[in-house]
Amino acid sequence: MNEAALHELLSQVADGQLAVKTAMARLSKLPFADLGFARVDHHRSLRAGFPEVVFCQGKRPEHVVDIFKELLSHGSAALGTRASHEHAEAMRRELPEVHYDASSRLLRSPRAKLEGERPGPVLVVCAGTSDLPIADEAALTAEFLGCHVERLCDVGVAGIHRLLAAEETLRKARIIIAVAGMEGALPSAVAGLSGRPVIAVPTSVGYGASFSGIAALLGMLSSCASGVTVVNIDNGFGAGYAAALTLRSVTHPSPDPFRRHEP
Repeated sequence: MNEAALHELLSQVADGQLAVKTAMARLSKLPFADLGFARVDHHRSLRAGFPEVVFCQGKRPEHVVDIFKELLSHGSAALGTRASHEHAEAMRRELPEVHYDASSRLLRSPRAKLEGERPGPVLVVCAGTSDLPIADEAALTAEFLGCHVERLCDVGVAGIHRLLAAEETLRKARIIIAVAGMEGALPSAVAGLSGRPVIAVPTSVGYGASFSGIAALLGMLSSCASGVTVVNIDNGFGAGYAAALTLRSVTHPSPDPFRRHEP
């Protein structure tokens, strides 16, 4: 249930097109549906502007499918993160319209096209090709949540001239997501060049002393550049969501960007 769906329901009651008893029956399922193994939050879109997102890792494939079905049955688009090929195969059998991206490990249902201009651009800057899966997760999340997204790949500080050559692109962005492993220096350089808010994403890419992303995390948290905010290691989803939420709060787009696409 999102704001537009609730508005439509109340309008039907006001116009006499829908009985109060029927409307009450629909609303009785709010704010969540208890599936036994999960309680699906149908109020999330009303409260936060975005529907509940399904973290698939550790969940049985059939449970992920059932949660998606519950979300879609209430007119919401659905997004699943950290999905495996087993999750994707189960989804393909039950909900073939849901798309799986193997790089980002995202499951995405079809959704209606936004009216008007998308907020952004959100620029996703990636240090190296090894960081692409996390950058993909960030970019596709922000895109799914209604943002105009642009990409800048393989511009790590080991070849700083590649980043310097893109300074104009950096300055055109509204908000930047900088994804890097190793020592995690990229966000500081991006923030210093762009003058834009930067969401830094440390990745687990690197040799032994990088400690699976801890070195990059600490480097980003210790950034000398102003305006750098840091999310958890490999948390491309968190960065994409934060960017979309930030732009939404500034631009005030349509209250109904997440109605499920009806074929």
